[in-house]
Amino acid sequence: MKVYVARQPIFNRKKRIMAYELLFRDSLLNSFPGGNGEQATSRLLSDSFMGIGIEQLSGKKKAFINFTRELLLNHIPLMFPPDKIVVEVLEDVEAKEDVVEACRELADKGYKIALDDFEYRSSLAGFFPLTDIIKIDFRATTINKIQRWIEKLSGFPVKFLAEKVETYEEFQKALTMGFDYFQGYFFSKPQVISQKAISSSRLNLLRIMAEINREDFRFEELEKMIRRDLSISYRLFRYINSAYFRRMKEITSIKQAIILLGEMETRRFLSLITMSNLASDKPNELIRTSIIRAKLCEQLGEFCPKAIDPSELFTLGLFSLIDAILDNHIEVIMENLPLSEPIKVALIQKKGLLAQFLEFVKAYEAGQWKRMATLANGLGISSEKIPEYYLHAVTYADTYNTI
Repeated sequence: MKVYVARQPIFNRKKRIMAYELLFRDSLLNSFPGGNGEQATSRLLSDSFMGIGIEQLSGKKKAFINFTRELLLNHIPLMFPPDKIVVEVLEDVEAKEDVVEACRELADKGYKIALDDFEYRSSLAGFFPLTDIIKIDFRATTINKIQRWIEKLSGFPVKFLAEKVETYEEFQKALTMGFDYFQGYFFSKPQVISQKAISSSRLNLLRIMAEINREDFRFEELEKMIRRDLSISYRLFRYINSAYFRRMKEITSIKQAIILLGEMETRRFLSLITMSNLASDKPNELIRTSIIRAKLCEQLGEFCPKAIDPSELFTLGLFSLIDAILDNHIEVIMENLPLSEPIKVALIQKKGLLAQFLEFVKAYEAGQWKRMATLANGLGISSEKIPEYYLHAVTYADTYNTI
């Protein structure tokens, strides 16, 4: 069975990843292939997630997974180690005696329990003593109502998670209200839009990124750019002279280092270093998401029957969050970069064939399976290998963090 799994980050107050919520379906049609829905969900969880491996999807972080009433009563969460998951009780599950008892068993065995899409009802009171986290849709609920709910639940040892936080203003508001955790794509939006010119040091980093992601990058031009950045030069020499390469003779020139690494490894290493330097004051997830997008776009390009350059798609994905990384208008950033016109049109105007690939990847991130099916059909992409490509992209991005 093919399983479509997307992961959405959950941050703590310091904007560091504390967990991922896993969104999944067994097809792009957002429906089960027939039969009992609960059995299908159980099979997805047991066969597919166990087969894929929770750690491949969420790394060393916990995974928030939705469970229906029937799955709770059938003790399905017990199939997973308590240190790997958070049990999300769906919003339509009532706190009846049998469900409360199932949750009590989970709590006694060390499982964390979260109430999803929470709206305060006295009928849910049976859950409150067992609950660790309460998730509130920050956009669908008024501030006054949220404050009342927080006051009503102040006697319980629960923490609050703000869902669908899409801007830094919303993040700051939730922070001051006492929320502990935050879910949404606020981290991928510019925090403060500035009209200031991009500094020369950052501009050089951007140009290095653009150069190394050309289909046939120019070694001599790249060498000149690296020479201008002491930090990258230093890290390049450390890397090439590390025990990993076991060199008899120390490499002492940038040109030697680039030639020795070769095109693919140079591209991989410098993409990470430049992106890390640009986003040094940003959540790590911003870099990780950029790399996932780049790799997934590239693979989709190789898989697509339309005539398209996969390396151009990699660059598109890599630069898709550059406005959030630099806190500047995408138009201003693109003026200073030697990227192809189709990439600029896709990023600025969201038009053209390349833009469809980026929209496809964004739909996957959000678990918008029906939208994905429409886009896949328009691009002529079969759904068969998409889950495999996404998992490969996630693993690829996580590998970057080990350098």
